[in-house]
Amino acid sequence: QVQLVESGGGLVQAGGSLRLSCAASGSIFSISAMGWYRQAPGKQRELVADITSGGSINYADSVKGRFTISRDNAKSTVWLHMNSLKPEDTAVYYCNAVYSTSWCHGPWNYWGKGTLVTVSS
Repeated sequence: QVQLVESGGGLVQAGGSLRLSCAASGSIFSISAMGWYRQAPGKQRELVADITSGGSINYADSVKGRFTISRDNAKSTVWLHMNSLKPEDTAVYYCNAVYSTSWCHGPWNYWGKGTLVTVSS
């Protein structure tokens, strides 16, 4: 079993900051990528940012320059630092991990339960 434990969501005023964290644990041999996605009411889930074990990073255009993703491979943890938050950033944020359970089993895609971020205007 794999677990992704997310924390750090909440209510913040526009222009404020939040930091999300996600820690992976369980039957994991390796994690090739971790990332954050979000889903706003009535919208599809979208990529916010992801980072590979080698440090390659992707950001959605809408968050470039405001959000920063970082990762500690040894701790299987990823963080999303969100600055200059806007009301349109309001969504449930989901942690994602692409992992293998051995050298020949995987990769598998796993999602956290999500954490709500609400940005008030």
